[in-house]
Amino acid sequence: MSTCCARGYEKFFGARTARRDARKYRRKGLDGTAQRLVDEVATRDVAGASVLEIGGGVGAIDLELLRRGAASALIVELSHGYDEEAKALAREAGAEQRIERRHGDFAESEAGIDPADVVVMHRVVCCYPDPDLLVGAAARHARRLLALSFPRDTWWLRIGFRLVNVWCRLTGGIEAFVHPPAQVLRAAEAQGLRLAVHERASRVWRVAVFERI
Repeated sequence: MSTCCARGYEKFFGARTARRDARKYRRKGLDGTAQRLVDEVATRDVAGASVLEIGGGVGAIDLELLRRGAASALIVELSHGYDEEAKALAREAGAEQRIERRHGDFAESEAGIDPADVVVMHRVVCCYPDPDLLVGAAARHARRLLALSFPRDTWWLRIGFRLVNVWCRLTGGIEAFVHPPAQVLRAAEAQGLRLAVHERASRVWRVAVFERI
């Protein structure tokens, strides 16, 4: 990801967004798509598992997986703006010692990050211009499972994303992408994973869960 895109990401996904996300999680828990990802992963037994979440925000998915029996979680997040709220949520859950946070573009820094039993990317693929690069890197790090959410490929979403991108270019924000689902799935399968779940989770999002063959 370019330096310009990274700056835009920090601006758009900063402390204000983090406060909103943390407040919503405290009140309502996970959103429907995130909950679907957690449920699908948990049904495959996460007892003692290590979790790697790419673009984990305030860490809500990781906290839920830890509650379901996972042993530890590493979040690789591009924005520093989430850190304080994420630390507060982990402290409230008594999970401070079980969650580690790092910063940077995962696809560019993957060589320095250890594989994990479970890899999660919730609403991240749509923020990255090269799905083959990002999903391929995530899949290589998944010992057992890879769980993703990404936009459905519909005409109205493509138009909506184009309009949003015009506004983002004018305001210095980041672009969003509706990547072809087949391309996303192929990128994971090329790394030795088998598709176990691929379904519509909402009007906007699809979820996919892969298992290591």
